[in-house]
Amino acid sequence: MKRLGERIKRKREGLQMHLSDLAKQVGISVSALSQIENAKAFPSIFSLKAIADSLHCTVGELIGEFETLSQNPKIKAEERKFVKQNNSGTKLYLLSHHDPYKQMETYAMILNRGSGAEDLMIQHPGQEFVYVTEGQVKIQLDEKAYFLVQGDSFYFNSNVPHTLTNDWENKSMVLWIITPHI
Repeated sequence: MKRLGERIKRKREGLQMHLSDLAKQVGISVSALSQIENAKAFPSIFSLKAIADSLHCTVGELIGEFETLSQNPKIKAEERKFVKQNNSGTKLYLLSHHDPYKQMETYAMILNRGSGAEDLMIQHPGQEFVYVTEGQVKIQLDEKAYFLVQGDSFYFNSNVPHTLTNDWENKSMVLWIITPHI
């Protein structure tokens, strides 16, 4: 219960909202909200939902839904999550837990012979990093082609037009890290 109150207070202060303003929006007294924030009272489910709505977040965020993920950062190889497969057969796997506050996304991209990253790698504000863990790939950045083999890495701004393809005769795999786009 203490953590719930701390999360509510942190969200409220992050929005530069006064205790009285939130209490008014939720329809409870300032005293009741203060007791909730100080872990001396627990809100009803209706009040909790109203608090979350007023703070522009989910009830899950307030009760610490994503904190359990940060307390368990390890993902075993067999637990990695399949995200998507594009039309050319490239498969994308998420290498970290989902968390809306992440500042980067980490993926394993497996490219079959002749496949590419179309519909996976898109132009957006931010940055990307590619590390070839197996095979070799070609990155087209704007008008220039770069050939990477196992162990090579590549860092670039995501707002530049880019593609990644596996023109090699075997499967290739890359570690792909991006700053999430909105």
